[in-house]
Amino acid sequence: MSESSDLFGSAATTNGGGSGGATTSQKFGAAKKRLIVVSDDDEDLITRNNPGSHTNVAFEPDRSKEPTMNNNVNAGGDDAGGGDFHTYLEEVVHIPEPDSSSFSFRKLWAFTGPGFLMSIAYLDPGNIESDLQSGAAAQYKLLWVLLWATILGLAMQRLAARLGVVSGMHLAEVCYRKYPVVPRVLLWIMVEIAIIGSDMQEVIGTAIAFYLLSNKAIPLWGGVLITVADTFTFLFLDKYGLRKLEAFFGILIATMALSFGYEYIKVAPDQLQVMEGMIIPSCSNCDKKSLLQAVGIVGAVIMPHNLYLHSALVKSRGVDHSKKNQVKEANRYYFIEATIALTVSFVINVFVVSVFAHGMWDDKGNKKVNSDIRDLCISKNNSHAEIFPNDSQIFEPDIYKGGVFLGCQYGTIAMYIWAIGILAAGQSSTMTGTYAGQFVMEGFLDLKWSRWKRVLLTRTIAILPTFLVAKFQNIEDLSGMNDMLNALMSMQLPFAILPVISMTSSENIMGDFKNGVFMKAMSCVLAAVVIAINMYFVGYYVTESFSPEWYVILAISVFGALYLAFCAYLVLHVMVSMGCTWFEGSHIMRKVMHDQEPRILDAPRGETYGYDDSDDDNGNDNGERGSTVQS
Repeated sequence: MSESSDLFGSAATTNGGGSGGATTSQKFGAAKKRLIVVSDDDEDLITRNNPGSHTNVAFEPDRSKEPTMNNNVNAGGDDAGGGDFHTYLEEVVHIPEPDSSSFSFRKLWAFTGPGFLMSIAYLDPGNIESDLQSGAAAQYKLLWVLLWATILGLAMQRLAARLGVVSGMHLAEVCYRKYPVVPRVLLWIMVEIAIIGSDMQEVIGTAIAFYLLSNKAIPLWGGVLITVADTFTFLFLDKYGLRKLEAFFGILIATMALSFGYEYIKVAPDQLQVMEGMIIPSCSNCDKKSLLQAVGIVGAVIMPHNLYLHSALVKSRGVDHSKKNQVKEANRYYFIEATIALTVSFVINVFVVSVFAHGMWDDKGNKKVNSDIRDLCISKNNSHAEIFPNDSQIFEPDIYKGGVFLGCQYGTIAMYIWAIGILAAGQSSTMTGTYAGQFVMEGFLDLKWSRWKRVLLTRTIAILPTFLVAKFQNIEDLSGMNDMLNALMSMQLPFAILPVISMTSSENIMGDFKNGVFMKAMSCVLAAVVIAINMYFVGYYVTESFSPEWYVILAISVFGALYLAFCAYLVLHVMVSMGCTWFEGSHIMRKVMHDQEPRILDAPRGETYGYDDSDDDNGNDNGERGSTVQS
């Protein structure tokens, strides 16, 4: 026996020089993988590493080594003996095998879970605030924007889920193998910024919910601190099993549906106007604020870190990546489940928009002003009445003022039920953000942290500025932070959309499951529209929020140039994945666009994998395509 370095630089045990005697096992994440030769005539496991050859290889999951459904996972991240790193994804949900190949509700139930966890990002406090503001600004006229933003989000989530199912790796893991070090680290930083921004929105929403539920007994800064404790409490939930954890999230979604559904029934908006707002794509007589709100809806609905999360969550089902029919079936059921989940989230968002579209306008079609709301709250002896100034300015609600308004207009119980819905939104988003952060850090950095350490780091970054604002400023400043955070996360959107389009369009990664011509064209158009919309939103926010001093303009210009340059780099990668080869003759461009370290991607058997972009001894481009993995 001798030791040699495998393609990842780790030690691989080989057997003399024989070709069939030994096996090489590679630990990747929680599941062990078998390393197989991608060759037309060789199905054996690799028994030695030949650095001089250009053999293309792929990982195939060794399902016999994976944990069963009954395994409990240590929520702290490390087992009691300080051994291997664990996540709740070690518990693989078994997929039943029905007698026929037709649609099976049993199978759909087995696949149900990841899509609903993903859909929580469409219901976080930032989305709820965007919903109520769009209703207050334009009544029902922007419901069609919400509908199409959700459909667009579904298209992107479908790509993310397919990547996880086909490759057996989530988006961050594939990015680790696809991009060179510098772009990879920059991507990680951008996604972490998005996660921290989302964390701040969840902290704000939870703190306001406690403030309303306690009738000011729990101060805002106290609510911020409570979110630290409850986050660590929820970390221990998944030790009871993956399906129980998913059921808990289902309860939180049901709580939001019941809370905001109650408000919808209580307010009783015009159903015909609701339907017209969803179907007719127009916004007649809309002012600039309404148009800006339409842009904000798109930015709030599509969360960048959610694509990374969804691509990881789908790995929790027992799909054999070596069998094409199982991969195809999993893609179909995951799409159905995601469609159902986002339909539920869309209905909940419609509830919120419609409640404020009806409540914030009088019978003559005029927006209500602050003094109207103040007088109403005083007449109802509401203890929060002082937050409304006694002036004739148009009332602009947020998740706090909106809840107080509901209590004044429709009874105190409406305010408390609203607060319960906001609390459920904040708590559910807290957990999904925690998992997204864990997957992103593991994938981009190949760094295994215990989850409590990871949460402590990101929560500290998120809570510190939020706590300072809650302690030393007023509640309007705390609620107003959501606009800034929506703009911040809108800026990060290209760093999720462009990589997921690139990876799912690559034949080397996806094989026969790569995006077709129609999907490539549609995803590129959708990406361009989303990025353009969000850049407009960010540009407007920046010009309105910063003074026009020369040094401010210079700083923004430099940052903008670097930002656009990085986006252009990612666009070039998308072009390469879609088959563009115009720059391959340039040695410099190839070094910039391709990581020089070997990267091995997981994929089902029977597909084409691998692309050897290395040079031979004479400096010529090999450009050899991988051959087929035999069954």
